[in-house]
Amino acid sequence: MVSAGRLKANKMDELTEKIIGAAVEVHRLLGPGLLESIYEEALCIELGLQGISYQRQIEVDVHYKNHVIKGQRLDLLVANEVIVELKAVTNLPDVATAQVLSYLKATGLERALLINFSAERLVDGVKRISL
Repeated sequence: MVSAGRLKANKMDELTEKIIGAAVEVHRLLGPGLLESIYEEALCIELGLQGISYQRQIEVDVHYKNHVIKGQRLDLLVANEVIVELKAVTNLPDVATAQVLSYLKATGLERALLINFSAERLVDGVKRISL
């Protein structure tokens, strides 16, 4: 018998695989070298074509000593479960991972994908991050 936690993990893995597949399709057709905003738009189109729900540019609040600080935005939130942070840079800085981890902590979500469309092969530009 499979536990409920394992079923949830399998569902999440399926979802992240679908997101990665959509990103690979975008990268296959557009290649590296474009602006991040172009990849974001194309990925949203692809997710829509595949029937995968998403929200774009979601505001995330930071809490500091009982104060709310606004200004952070998620690139994409897919199926209300997976944060997707997009980049289009030659060398992905370490701060990009820290940024995604802060998004996970702020939202209480457990999984994220950091996708760098400037990688020659997109699979080399995908990083799974979880809490």
